[in-house]
Amino acid sequence: MATSETRLAGRILAAPSILLLLIWMIVPLALTVYFSLLHYNLLDGYAQSSFTGVNNFYYFIKDPAFLTSIWNTFVLVGSVLVITVLGGIGMGLLLDQDIWGQGPARIMVIAPFFVMATVSALIWKNLFMNPISGLFAWVSTSFGFTPIDWFTDYPMVAIIIIVAWQWLPFAALIFMTALQSLDGEQKDAAQMDGAPPISYFAYIVLPHLARPITVVILIESIFLLGIFAEIFVTTGGGPGLATTNLPFLVYREALLKYDVGGAAAGGLIAVVIANIVSIFLTRLVGKNLES
Repeated sequence: MATSETRLAGRILAAPSILLLLIWMIVPLALTVYFSLLHYNLLDGYAQSSFTGVNNFYYFIKDPAFLTSIWNTFVLVGSVLVITVLGGIGMGLLLDQDIWGQGPARIMVIAPFFVMATVSALIWKNLFMNPISGLFAWVSTSFGFTPIDWFTDYPMVAIIIIVAWQWLPFAALIFMTALQSLDGEQKDAAQMDGAPPISYFAYIVLPHLARPITVVILIESIFLLGIFAEIFVTTGGGPGLATTNLPFLVYREALLKYDVGGAAAGGLIAVVIANIVSIFLTRLVGKNLES
């Protein structure tokens, strides 16, 4: 009897917070669905809006920029994942070694992860990749080469570098922590058997990192699908559509074209795509954790 009363009391106490959370999530979603069914332009005002059904979804998908934005989104996410996973494993292996200054080195490696995305993009744009006064331009001219205008000639590569620099410390921290939990007996046995470094990495380290790798891929993918600040600060989605991903396309519809209905439809499409990717990755992680 006491158990049922305790459960009831717990549910009553938790009900307000759960209700608030539901309101916090459902109200914006409901408004987004509502606006996606309207022809609503900010310049005309809400009074001039009219019901248009699923036309906003149709026109958003038929927009020539839609497929380009999908492609750019997956190129950005996939490239950053490859760089951060491979680079994170390498950095994790280095930071796991007993070296002088190990503590400060770990702090310096992790530090970029705590830099705000806008600040990071501005630093890279003005201090590193500026074709006139940037560090890369100075290095190029010092060796007699022509400086590269990164955001004009290689805009997507520039965005990938900036985003990967931000997320590489996260992956390195996860892998370093996983390596510290590696069984010492396995290390000693490999050393006693005279296993070469490549075999030790392939048969002991890499299987041990299988689960951390899937977790890093899952967490990073969820956040990378919503990359916006780096593109807004550096390229503005250009040149042309070269760096326009799905979130930036939604922003363009809402605040550059003032089309609230089209932006709401695009936002819902982006949510659906993000959920599909998240479900796929969650199942992948679940299978890995069960194995």
